[in-house]
Order: sequence, then C-alpha cells, then structure tokens
Amino acid sequence: MQIFYFLAVLIGPLVKLLYSFIGNYAATMVVATIILKLLLFPLAIHQQKSMAKMSVFQPLMNEIQQKYKNNQQKQQEELLKLQQEHGFNPMAGCLPMLLTMLVLFGFLGVVYYPVHYIFGVSDSAVKAACEAIGLATANTSTMQTALIQAIHNGAVIDPSIIPADIVEEIRNFNTMFFGMDMCDIPGFHLTPIVVFPVIATVTMILSYFITQKLSGMGAQMQGSMKVMLVITNLMFVSFCFNAPVGFSLYYGVSNIFQIGQSFVTYRIYNPEKFKAQYEAELAAKRAEKKKKKTLTYEEDGQTVTREVTGAEANKLRLELARKRDAELHKDERTAPLQQ
Repeated sequence: MQIFYFLAVLIGPLVKLLYSFIGNYAATMVVATIILKLLLFPLAIHQQKSMAKMSVFQPLMNEIQQKYKNNQQKQQEELLKLQQEHGFNPMAGCLPMLLTMLVLFGFLGVVYYPVHYIFGVSDSAVKAACEAIGLATANTSTMQTALIQAIHNGAVIDPSIIPADIVEEIRNFNTMFFGMDMCDIPGFHLTPIVVFPVIATVTMILSYFITQKLSGMGAQMQGSMKVMLVITNLMFVSFCFNAPVGFSLYYGVSNIFQIGQSFVTYRIYNPEKFKAQYEAELAAKRAEKKKKKTLTYEEDGQTVTREVTGAEANKLRLELARKRDAELHKDERTAPLQQ
C-alpha cells in the first residue's frame, strides 16, 4: 500500500515546517489540513461545474447507448463525436476526487511513518533503532510511532544509527493534545482517544450527504461510482480506528472543511445555474445546426443554389467531394496488367 503514500514526501516537510512555528503536532495537522483543502478548492469548483455539465449531456449519452446497444464500436464513435462537438469530458469530475484521495493517503503515510517523512530518517535506520532498544513490533506500520513514544519515555538511541540532533528533535516533538498522545492507536475501545475516530466518522457521513445534495453529484454519478465512493469513505473510516489518531484528526477536520466548502460553492456556483447555462449553450448549438443557409455549388455544369441546414450542407459537401474525386480518377487503370 505504500505506493499510494507518494504525496507524503511533500506533506511530511510541510508538517515539519508548520511545526517549527506552531510547536504542537495536533495543531500542526489541523493547519496543514486547512492549507491543503484551500489549495484543492479550485478543483472542487471545477468538479461542481463538470457535474453540472454532465447533468445536461447524460441524457444524450444514455440515448446513444440505448440506440447502439448492439453495436459497441458505433456507440463509442457516437459518444466520442458528442464529446468533441460540445467540448466536454465525462471523466473531468473524477480528477478532484482522485487527488483528494491521494492527499488522504499522503497524510496516512505521514502519521504511520512520521520519523521517515517528517524527520527524514530512513526506514532501515528506524528498524535498526527499534531492534537496538529492544522494541519488538510485528506491525511495521506502528513501528515509527512506537519509536517516538519510546524516545519520549527516555530511550537512548545510538548516534551511529540516528544522529543525536534528530533524536533530540524527536524527543522534543510535542504529540500531546488535551492529555492524549496523537501517536496512540484508538482501536475499537471505549477510551477517551476514541472520540477522534468517532468524530471523523460522524463528519464523514454528514459531509457525504451534504456534498451530494449541494453539488448535484448524487444525481449524476453512476451506481458503480457511488458504490466506489461509499467503499472509499468506509475504508478511510477504518483507518481512523486502526491508524495513529493523528489521521483521525486530519480526516475529521477535512470533513468539516468539506461541509463548509459545499455551502460556499453552492452559494457562489449553484449547480442548477450551471445546468441552465449549459442547456442554453446546447440549445443554441442545435439551433445553429438547424438554421437554413444558402449554399451555391456546381453540379453537372450548372450553378445550383439551395437552402440547407448545417448538417445537410456537410453531407452535401461530402457527396460533391466524392463525385469530383471519381471524375478526376475515372481514366486511371483499375485492373492489373495481364502478362
């Protein structure tokens, strides 16, 4: 799963920089969350616009799929033609969701492996340090937070494994928040720290339904896409209970920010307004195609003038081009030479 943590190499240094000003791990995670959500805000607007546009073109796509349900090649050609003619991409709304998920995994990587991503210590050095102080753990994902807690409790690390200045940084790394250690894993136990994953779960549910309602996404997403989104949210909720509690803090704050963001984007970028705008643009393009135009051309040595629609004009031009081509090459040999 570590392949999904690649954004942690950017989030870790950001957390370290913010911590140098704030001095508390939990507060730093809150500020880092808000900063990243603000950076992703333009993508959220883009997603809302894409969903509004999709609501206009979805009926047309369904019509094509139904009409050519027994001819997949023709169906794909017509769908591609529709997209090219009107300049929309059905997958455009997926990019913000994908990037949001990758940022979530990035934060998960940071809270699982803070010694590596925040303090820049290699995984092999972490393992060697744990072995040197007799810190045995079968779960490699909890090894680094366990090492931080061991150093906080007075464990001495050989400078040849982890430099003394970094060990001192870790020793002074404040992971406490209202008397609770952000390196602890809450699990499914009735302890004070379980309040963080519970809040994350509640805010996730609220965020999901509010975002679906205000953004117009719910009506446009296909069944498989909705199932995937629900499964993804449930997966991150499970991480909240099984990962160091710093992730629950991030996820809960992220969900709260998402709820507020949904109300803001709805007020400024109402999906119904965009839908009406795109419907008007589509109607204008269709009217332009149906509008009669005067077309003058040569046929059989005579000048012909006709009133045609845009679609008829394109068809007629194609027919005339084929006739000219046939006339131009009519004397060319079409049979092979006989020996």
